[in-house]
Amino acid sequence: MVRLPILSLILGYLVGMTQSCQDRASAYRYTGVVCRVTYPAALVLNEKTTKVIQTAFQHARYPDIQDTKSLLIFGNLLYALKNLQIHNLTIGRSEVELRENNGVGLSISNVSATFQGNIKYGYGSWLLKMEQSVDFEIESKIDLVINPKLLAADTSDCYLTFHKLRIFLQGDKEYIESYHKGLARYHNYTAVINSSVFSPSQLSDDRMLYFWVSDDMLNPLMSVAYQDGRFIHNITGKELTDLFKVDLSTTPPTFLNELLSSESSVLEAWSMSVPYLWTTPQGTSVRATAAVELTSGSDDLSAPVLHFELELEVVVRAGYAEKQLILNTKATHISILKASLSPGEQQLSEDHKEYLKEAVVKIGIPKVISYLEPGLTNIMNRQGLHQFDLINPEVVSQQGYTIVQLDFGFPHHLLVDFLKKTLE
Repeated sequence: MVRLPILSLILGYLVGMTQSCQDRASAYRYTGVVCRVTYPAALVLNEKTTKVIQTAFQHARYPDIQDTKSLLIFGNLLYALKNLQIHNLTIGRSEVELRENNGVGLSISNVSATFQGNIKYGYGSWLLKMEQSVDFEIESKIDLVINPKLLAADTSDCYLTFHKLRIFLQGDKEYIESYHKGLARYHNYTAVINSSVFSPSQLSDDRMLYFWVSDDMLNPLMSVAYQDGRFIHNITGKELTDLFKVDLSTTPPTFLNELLSSESSVLEAWSMSVPYLWTTPQGTSVRATAAVELTSGSDDLSAPVLHFELELEVVVRAGYAEKQLILNTKATHISILKASLSPGEQQLSEDHKEYLKEAVVKIGIPKVISYLEPGLTNIMNRQGLHQFDLINPEVVSQQGYTIVQLDFGFPHHLLVDFLKKTLE
């Protein structure tokens, strides 16, 4: 199995791989997501690695060792190594190299350390019985080379197959880059990317980490979410009444107070079709057709029920700050397709429709965003993103794709755990 600890540390899901090969151009055509780790990231890893090794072993202690060996005439040799410690470890120099067809190489030289401990030994036979205990101290200088295959992807030009996606890794002197095949499956539904707009020239090497995400991968995910019933939501109680405390410029309909006066009032909103998104330099636009129904929660068939359907488009621009995803939205189009009040299917006036439009823009869309921001943040955090020190993350929208670019720092405790796992 090929191990990808660096990318696993960053992405959190590169596991369970098998291999098959295909040419680079074909991999681009099927690409849905790209991850690029650049040389500055390797430099940070180098710097942090040397600090961690130096700190971790500054006053390290090791388990005692005890054993017995048979030595013919002398009988049994009993020995014990106790209180083994490493003191004053210093690293004179460390270097990092992105090696073609190999990965990240770390070379640490002029490492000096003092080893201290106690060795106890003894012989036991009919001829000789002796025990001896000696404290020892050894000064040593060594060079350390960390196997690059432990610290980077196997960058031979081969596909790697994961649970629900396929990745193409390519070797190069200046970056480690992975190409993820955007394949969505849900019951009998399958979506495959075969005409991706990705080109390596769309990514630079100025930042430490890049993610390239295609619209062709996001739209199938929207379809799967719709089919799985994810775009349905009910609001009740105080949360519902607080929604309509927002000041609007249009006058609310008189029937609205009646609908909201009951403690059992329910507002249900759902998507009537699969939302569609497309990305331009202005942001990611989303077009959706939705329905909203507001009831008093009464079993009385004569109780009023507000039902309306609408079509809307919003432009979304994403940001990230204080370990939270931020979504800024702007409605570019909204139209009320149908609006009625039951019983009797009474059609609403144009004034009432204008109120509903404003309510959707100033109440509905912000409410949806208030669910999406923490929800998507939690998804990212489950991949360990919150454990990193993200520096100046940027989300850049382009024609048909989005680029996320950032610098990052390794928290000390995370790198310690990472090195323990990779050096086992």
